Amino acid sequence: MNEKSCSFHNEKELRDGQVASVSAGNSLPYDKDNSALLAFRGIPISELKNHSILQALTTEANGWVPGVVSPEVLRAQEEWEAVDNIQPETAGSRTSSDQPGQLISFSEALQHFQTVDLSSFKKRIQPTVRRTGLAALRHCLFGPPKLHQGLREERDLVLTIAQCGLDNQDPVHGRVLQTIYKKLTGSKFDCALHGDHWEDLGFQGANPATDLRGAGFLALLHLLYLVMDSKTLLMAQEIFRLSHHHIQQFPFCLMSVNITRIAIQALREECLSRSPPVSCRECNRQQKVVPVVNSFYAATFLHLAHVWKTQQKTIADSGFVLKDLEVLAKKSPRRLLKTLEIYLAKVAKGQTSLLGAQKCGGAPAPHSKDLTFTGVCDLPAHSSEGTWVV
Repeated sequence: MNEKSCSFHNEKELRDGQVASVSAGNSLPYDKDNSALLAFRGIPISELKNHSILQALTTEANGWVPGVVSPEVLRAQEEWEAVDNIQPETAGSRTSSDQPGQLISFSEALQHFQTVDLSSFKKRIQPTVRRTGLAALRHCLFGPPKLHQGLREERDLVLTIAQCGLDNQDPVHGRVLQTIYKKLTGSKFDCALHGDHWEDLGFQGANPATDLRGAGFLALLHLLYLVMDSKTLLMAQEIFRLSHHHIQQFPFCLMSVNITRIAIQALREECLSRSPPVSCRECNRQQKVVPVVNSFYAATFLHLAHVWKTQQKTIADSGFVLKDLEVLAKKSPRRLLKTLEIYLAKVAKGQTSLLGAQKCGGAPAPHSKDLTFTGVCDLPAHSSEGTWVV
């Protein structure tokens, strides 16, 4: 054996002896020179598995038996195992209707009412106004054509929705409210379904459901149509700003509910004495009811805003303005619809604005609960044909 081989074996034996002494002592001696650590550093990594200290540690780990577990630890373990595993959501794992914070379109909300059972509400509707005496004879002789048979089911659906109240437990109802709020205020976040913030939109109290008398959920669907249709959104925002004018302020949503009432009555009456009503000739011509009623509502709201702004109306004039508006809307629906068509065409081209350069600054408008508002239902009926079914 040559000198190099002897030297190698001597060094190997020395290192093995140092490792064995460490293992026998079950602890690493520590001194200023850190001799044991230096000894380990000199061993190649590939050789560590062959040494007794690592083999002893491995044997102890494999044979480890846990001690007595306390009852508290066992209970904690059971509670942890009872927790459901959280599954990551994929893009299509949730339907849009269940997703909070998402806006809802008018067509989606309408489809909801087309699919749910509304039989209990449908029993309450009166599709047409009952006429007696001369009014019945005049309507029979000179009245406009009746609504086509194929459109009566759609008309009844509109009137049935007007019998439905707001149900905060229904996710679709909540999304409709949230969408209206976000579109009018520009907010990106959901809001509580009850609270003073609804007074800023023109409801009389913290719960919008209390202001839907005579119009039901149809009033909210009309507002939804107004803010979700790209053609009428600008108009809705302008009327909303006008409603916050420091002198001409009015409760926006409450005014909208009254206009929905006018639309409902125009649909039920089918005609007035001298002109075709919104519910028959226009619907028959377009072979639709819902879009015509929506346009009639928007056109009536536009006319009210125009009168309110140009004639410097205030909240004290609300009852008289609505009464005159009801008469005009029933007598000249086609005129209102044509005005809306012209207005929207000009708005699309940037040629007109309801408010123009008018600034709505000044002192902040008071809450709607501080305003004395007279609605359509608060006025005496001007004729037997105009009696409201509420």
